[in-house]
Amino acid sequence: MFDNVLVPTDGSDCAEVAVGYANDLATRYGATVHALSVADSRLIETGPHSDRLRERCEETAGEVCDYLSTEGLQVEKAVRTDLPHRAILEYVADHDIDLVVMGTHGRTGVERYLIGSVTEKIVRLSDVPVLTVREADGDDARYPYDDVLVPTDGSEAAAAAVDPAVDIAHRYGARLHALSVVDQMAMGVDVRSEAVMEALEDSARSALDAVEERAIGSSVSAVETTVEYGNPFREIRSYVTEHDIDLVVMGTHGRDSIERYLLGSVTEKLVRTSSAPVMTVRMPDSAES
Repeated sequence: MFDNVLVPTDGSDCAEVAVGYANDLATRYGATVHALSVADSRLIETGPHSDRLRERCEETAGEVCDYLSTEGLQVEKAVRTDLPHRAILEYVADHDIDLVVMGTHGRTGVERYLIGSVTEKIVRLSDVPVLTVREADGDDARYPYDDVLVPTDGSEAAAAAVDPAVDIAHRYGARLHALSVVDQMAMGVDVRSEAVMEALEDSARSALDAVEERAIGSSVSAVETTVEYGNPFREIRSYVTEHDIDLVVMGTHGRDSIERYLLGSVTEKLVRTSSAPVMTVRMPDSAES
């Protein structure tokens, strides 16, 4: 599933944490790791030390490649001059990248979360899965993965994450957790109605059954399915903490959707605040499906 893994790096602590996660996944999958450092064209246009900026990018990418080579991985070094998010997306398209592994902020990030950042743009626009890690993830690395969570609401967007979640769980011999949250408040219905509650629960259970069937068919060692009730974001985040989840794999909507994220902004909030790394998988555009 993952033959070419891209890790954009700017030499920041958060980027170094992402390198560790990329190393682990690439080792499991026998993948080539591409280390990309981007000289921000906006800084080169206005800065007096453009040559030094490019040299620093060469050094940063080279250091990552040297480290990964000592780990026995095949590596490719790349340096580009452009807007960072545009350079990353173009590299993904031009080099058959299967997975991007990124930190949620780097050296230039005034805001430590995703708002307005390069990572946010990649999560929203990438055609391939994006694994986001925070600097704090380096203090207690979650890999190798023992517990993988895939939240689902039965939508096409959620379904896009099932295959990667199942494949990772199988590859790592991990327990796969499938969670569906019944959000009564968002439905705008009288939750006192037994028939309405049964319908919501049946829908949640059907979504979980589909995940379980796929996991069993792929010989995942253990599968656990759960229905919870309440606010999806809070319930998913609580589940991550209470079950020591090592990796969350979630679907996102396609570019052409007004609501870009699964269940509104749930995925966005999870990427920002989850105690575990989050892999986002974008639903194909309708034109592609």
